[in-house]
Amino acid sequence: MKTRQILGDVLIFAAVLFTIYLSVIMIHRIRTVVLKDTYFSIFRYELLACAIFLLFAFDLRFGFLTAMSFKALKIVGWLVRILVVLAFSVILFFVGKVTLGSFVRTAEPVEHVLVLGLALENGKPTADLISRLDTAERYWRGEPESSLVLTGGNPDPSGRTEAGVMRDILLERGIPEEALILEDLAASTKDNFRNAARLIDPGEPVVLISSNYHMDRAVRTAKGAGFTHVLRLPAPSSVLNFGANVMWEVVLEMNAWLHKQ
Repeated sequence: MKTRQILGDVLIFAAVLFTIYLSVIMIHRIRTVVLKDTYFSIFRYELLACAIFLLFAFDLRFGFLTAMSFKALKIVGWLVRILVVLAFSVILFFVGKVTLGSFVRTAEPVEHVLVLGLALENGKPTADLISRLDTAERYWRGEPESSLVLTGGNPDPSGRTEAGVMRDILLERGIPEEALILEDLAASTKDNFRNAARLIDPGEPVVLISSNYHMDRAVRTAKGAGFTHVLRLPAPSSVLNFGANVMWEVVLEMNAWLHKQ
Protein backbone atom coordinates (compact mmCIF):
# COMPACT_ATOMS: atom_id res chain seq x y z
CA MET A 1 0.00 0.00 0.00
CA LYS A 2 2.83 2.38 0.89
CA THR A 3 4.55 1.66 -2.44
CA ARG A 4 1.31 2.43 -4.25
CA GLN A 5 0.94 5.73 -2.39
CA ILE A 6 4.51 6.75 -3.16
CA LEU A 7 4.08 5.86 -6.84
CA GLY A 8 0.80 7.77 -6.91
CA ASP A 9 2.45 10.86 -5.40
CA VAL A 10 5.25 10.68 -7.98
CA LEU A 11 2.80 10.35 -10.86
CA ILE A 12 0.62 13.20 -9.59
CA PHE A 13 3.67 15.46 -9.39
CA ALA A 14 4.80 14.36 -12.87
CA ALA A 15 1.33 14.89 -14.38
CA VAL A 16 0.99 18.40 -12.94
CA LEU A 17 4.52 19.36 -13.96
CA PHE A 18 4.09 18.02 -17.49
CA THR A 19 0.74 19.80 -17.91
CA ILE A 20 2.33 23.12 -16.92
CA TYR A 21 5.33 22.51 -19.20
CA LEU A 22 3.10 21.57 -22.14
CA SER A 23 0.80 24.55 -21.59
CA VAL A 24 3.66 27.06 -21.56
CA ILE A 25 5.07 25.72 -24.84
CA MET A 26 1.73 25.41 -26.62
CA ILE A 27 0.43 28.83 -25.55
CA HIS A 28 3.63 30.37 -26.90
CA ARG A 29 3.19 28.54 -30.21
CA ILE A 30 -0.47 29.47 -30.53
CA ARG A 31 0.47 33.13 -30.09
CA THR A 32 3.22 33.03 -32.76
CA VAL A 33 2.19 30.63 -35.56
CA VAL A 34 -0.10 31.21 -38.53
CA LEU A 35 -2.28 28.13 -37.96
CA LYS A 36 -3.59 29.23 -34.58
CA ASP A 37 -6.89 27.32 -34.80
CA THR A 38 -5.14 24.04 -35.64
CA TYR A 39 -2.66 24.43 -32.81
CA PHE A 40 -5.40 25.33 -30.34
CA SER A 41 -7.50 22.32 -31.38
CA ILE A 42 -4.60 19.92 -30.84
CA PHE A 43 -3.75 21.63 -27.54
CA ARG A 44 -7.23 20.77 -26.23
CA TYR A 45 -6.66 17.09 -26.95
CA GLU A 46 -3.23 17.25 -25.35
CA LEU A 47 -4.85 18.64 -22.21
CA LEU A 48 -7.38 15.79 -22.31
CA ALA A 49 -4.49 13.32 -22.38
CA CYS A 50 -2.94 15.13 -19.41
CA ALA A 51 -6.27 14.94 -17.56
CA ILE A 52 -6.38 11.17 -18.12
CA PHE A 53 -2.82 10.91 -16.79
CA LEU A 54 -3.77 12.96 -13.73
CA LEU A 55 -6.96 10.98 -13.07
CA PHE A 56 -5.00 7.73 -13.31
CA ALA A 57 -2.42 9.08 -10.84
CA PHE A 58 -5.04 10.30 -8.34
CA ASP A 59 -6.91 7.01 -8.45
CA LEU A 60 -3.67 5.10 -7.95
CA ARG A 61 -2.84 7.27 -4.94
CA PHE A 62 -6.27 7.48 -3.29
CA GLY A 63 -8.36 4.75 -4.93
CA PHE A 64 -11.34 7.11 -4.93
CA LEU A 65 -13.04 5.68 -8.02
CA THR A 66 -14.03 2.49 -6.19
CA ALA A 67 -14.24 3.87 -2.68
CA MET A 68 -18.04 4.27 -2.78
CA SER A 69 -20.00 2.10 -0.33
CA PHE A 70 -23.09 2.06 -2.54
CA LYS A 71 -22.80 -0.97 -4.83
CA ALA A 72 -24.08 0.67 -8.01
CA LEU A 73 -21.64 3.57 -7.63
CA LYS A 74 -18.80 1.13 -6.95
CA ILE A 75 -19.58 -0.70 -10.21
CA VAL A 76 -19.60 2.60 -12.10
CA GLY A 77 -16.31 3.48 -10.41
CA TRP A 78 -14.75 0.22 -11.56
CA LEU A 79 -15.94 0.82 -15.13
CA VAL A 80 -14.47 4.32 -15.09
CA ARG A 81 -11.21 2.94 -13.67
CA ILE A 82 -10.99 0.35 -16.44
CA LEU A 83 -11.59 2.99 -19.09
CA VAL A 84 -8.98 5.30 -17.55
CA VAL A 85 -6.40 2.50 -17.37
CA LEU A 86 -7.10 1.51 -20.98
CA ALA A 87 -6.86 5.12 -22.19
CA PHE A 88 -3.67 5.67 -20.20
CA SER A 89 -2.18 2.47 -21.66
CA VAL A 90 -3.02 3.51 -25.22
CA ILE A 91 -1.42 6.92 -24.66
CA LEU A 92 1.72 5.28 -23.26
CA PHE A 93 1.85 2.92 -26.23
CA PHE A 94 1.84 5.82 -28.68
CA VAL A 95 4.37 7.75 -26.60
CA GLY A 96 6.68 4.75 -26.84
CA LYS A 97 6.00 4.31 -30.56
CA VAL A 98 6.78 7.94 -31.39
CA THR A 99 9.85 8.04 -29.14
CA LEU A 100 11.37 4.81 -30.47
CA GLY A 101 10.57 5.82 -34.05
CA SER A 102 12.62 8.98 -33.59
CA PHE A 103 15.84 6.91 -33.46
CA VAL A 104 15.40 4.90 -36.69
CA ARG A 105 17.70 5.97 -39.55
CA THR A 106 17.71 4.19 -42.91
CA ALA A 107 19.03 6.84 -45.33
CA GLU A 108 21.18 5.90 -48.32
CA PRO A 109 22.16 7.63 -51.60
CA VAL A 110 19.08 8.58 -53.65
CA GLU A 111 18.18 11.06 -56.37
CA HIS A 112 15.58 13.01 -54.38
CA VAL A 113 15.36 14.10 -50.75
CA LEU A 114 12.08 15.33 -49.27
CA VAL A 115 12.62 18.03 -46.65
CA LEU A 116 9.46 18.81 -44.70
CA GLY A 117 8.72 22.33 -43.57
CA LEU A 118 7.55 23.46 -40.16
CA ALA A 119 5.29 26.33 -39.13
CA LEU A 120 7.14 29.63 -38.91
CA GLU A 121 6.95 31.53 -35.63
CA ASN A 122 6.46 35.26 -36.18
CA GLY A 123 7.68 34.71 -39.73
CA LYS A 124 10.96 33.11 -38.63
CA PRO A 125 12.17 29.50 -38.81
CA THR A 126 12.16 27.60 -35.53
CA ALA A 127 15.19 25.78 -34.15
CA ASP A 128 13.70 22.48 -35.32
CA LEU A 129 13.25 23.77 -38.88
CA ILE A 130 16.87 24.95 -38.90
CA SER A 131 17.89 21.48 -37.71
CA ARG A 132 16.02 19.93 -40.65
CA LEU A 133 17.94 22.25 -43.00
CA ASP A 134 21.24 21.40 -41.29
CA THR A 135 20.49 17.70 -41.85
CA ALA A 136 19.53 18.33 -45.48
CA GLU A 137 22.69 20.33 -46.10
CA ARG A 138 24.92 17.61 -44.62
CA TYR A 139 23.24 14.98 -46.76
CA TRP A 140 23.51 17.05 -49.94
CA ARG A 141 27.20 17.82 -49.42
CA GLY A 142 27.80 14.09 -49.18
CA GLU A 143 25.54 13.42 -52.20
CA PRO A 144 25.77 16.57 -54.38
CA GLU A 145 24.05 14.85 -57.32
CA SER A 146 20.81 14.63 -55.34
CA SER A 147 18.08 17.26 -55.30
CA LEU A 148 16.32 18.63 -52.23
CA VAL A 149 12.53 18.92 -52.47
CA LEU A 150 11.57 21.67 -50.01
CA THR A 151 7.93 21.43 -49.07
CA GLY A 152 5.70 23.63 -46.94
CA GLY A 153 3.19 26.41 -47.55
CA ASN A 154 1.28 28.28 -44.81
CA PRO A 155 2.51 31.78 -45.69
CA ASP A 156 2.93 34.35 -42.95
CA PRO A 157 1.35 37.84 -43.28
CA SER A 158 4.28 38.95 -45.45
CA GLY A 159 3.66 36.09 -47.89
CA ARG A 160 6.76 34.07 -47.02
CA THR A 161 6.12 30.33 -47.03
CA GLU A 162 7.96 27.61 -45.13
CA ALA A 163 9.48 26.29 -48.36
CA GLY A 164 10.48 29.78 -49.47
CA VAL A 165 12.27 30.46 -46.19
CA MET A 166 14.02 27.08 -46.42
CA ARG A 167 15.18 27.82 -49.98
CA ASP A 168 16.58 31.22 -49.02
CA ILE A 169 18.56 29.75 -46.13
CA LEU A 170 20.03 26.93 -48.24
CA LEU A 171 20.95 29.36 -51.04
CA GLU A 172 22.78 31.51 -48.50
CA ARG A 173 24.70 28.40 -47.47
CA GLY A 174 25.94 27.87 -51.01
CA ILE A 175 23.64 25.11 -52.23
CA PRO A 176 22.91 25.84 -55.93
CA GLU A 177 19.37 26.74 -56.94
CA GLU A 178 19.24 23.91 -59.47
CA ALA A 179 19.57 21.43 -56.59
CA LEU A 180 16.40 22.79 -54.96
CA ILE A 181 12.83 21.90 -55.91
CA LEU A 182 10.18 24.06 -54.31
CA GLU A 183 6.72 22.93 -53.20
CA ASP A 184 5.20 25.92 -51.42
CA LEU A 185 1.47 25.21 -51.51
CA ALA A 186 1.11 22.50 -48.86
CA ALA A 187 -0.95 23.32 -45.79
CA SER A 188 -0.47 19.97 -44.02
CA THR A 189 1.76 16.90 -43.94
CA LYS A 190 -0.63 15.11 -46.31
CA ASP A 191 -0.44 18.01 -48.74
CA ASN A 192 3.37 17.93 -48.51
CA PHE A 193 3.46 14.46 -50.01
CA ARG A 194 0.52 14.78 -52.39
CA ASN A 195 2.10 17.84 -53.97
CA ALA A 196 5.61 16.37 -53.92
CA ALA A 197 4.31 13.28 -55.75
CA ARG A 198 3.48 15.57 -58.68
CA LEU A 199 7.03 16.91 -58.79
CA ILE A 200 9.03 13.68 -58.51
CA ASP A 201 8.36 10.00 -59.16
CA PRO A 202 6.84 8.50 -55.96
CA GLY A 203 7.84 5.04 -57.18
CA GLU A 204 11.54 5.88 -56.80
CA PRO A 205 13.37 5.67 -53.44
CA VAL A 206 13.39 8.96 -51.52
CA VAL A 207 15.07 10.08 -48.35
CA LEU A 208 12.68 11.80 -45.96
CA ILE A 209 14.02 14.49 -43.63
CA SER A 210 11.90 15.72 -40.76
CA SER A 211 12.29 16.20 -37.02
CA ASN A 212 12.98 12.95 -35.18
CA TYR A 213 9.68 13.00 -33.25
CA HIS A 214 7.75 13.44 -36.53
CA MET A 215 9.33 10.58 -38.47
CA ASP A 216 6.86 7.78 -37.76
CA ARG A 217 3.81 9.76 -38.85
CA ALA A 218 5.65 11.36 -41.75
CA VAL A 219 6.73 8.00 -43.20
CA ARG A 220 3.21 6.58 -42.85
CA THR A 221 1.73 9.66 -44.53
CA ALA A 222 4.28 9.51 -47.36
CA LYS A 223 3.37 5.90 -48.09
CA GLY A 224 -0.31 6.82 -48.00
CA ALA A 225 0.39 9.41 -50.72
CA GLY A 226 1.97 6.79 -52.97
CA PHE A 227 5.67 6.91 -52.06
CA THR A 228 6.71 3.26 -52.11
CA HIS A 229 10.28 3.34 -50.80
CA VAL A 230 10.75 5.89 -48.02
CA LEU A 231 14.13 6.09 -46.27
CA ARG A 232 14.36 7.85 -42.94
CA LEU A 233 16.79 10.61 -42.00
CA PRO A 234 15.60 12.18 -38.72
CA ALA A 235 16.82 15.64 -37.79
CA PRO A 236 17.73 16.27 -34.14
CA SER A 237 15.13 18.33 -32.30
CA SER A 238 15.09 20.58 -29.27
CA VAL A 239 15.57 18.51 -26.11
CA LEU A 240 13.58 21.07 -24.12
CA ASN A 241 10.56 20.78 -26.43
CA PHE A 242 10.81 17.06 -27.14
CA GLY A 243 8.13 16.02 -24.63
CA ALA A 244 5.64 18.56 -25.99
CA ASN A 245 6.41 17.53 -29.56
CA VAL A 246 5.93 13.85 -28.73
CA MET A 247 2.55 14.64 -27.17
CA TRP A 248 1.57 16.56 -30.33
CA GLU A 249 2.44 13.48 -32.39
CA VAL A 250 0.60 11.18 -29.97
CA VAL A 251 -2.61 13.19 -30.45
CA LEU A 252 -2.32 13.02 -34.25
CA GLU A 253 -1.32 9.33 -34.24
CA MET A 254 -4.29 8.45 -32.03
CA ASN A 255 -6.61 10.49 -34.23
CA ALA A 256 -5.42 8.56 -37.30
CA TRP A 257 -5.79 5.25 -35.44
CA LEU A 258 -9.30 6.05 -34.24
CA HIS A 259 -10.45 7.03 -37.72
CA LYS A 260 -9.32 3.66 -39.04
CA GLN A 261 -11.51 1.82 -36.53
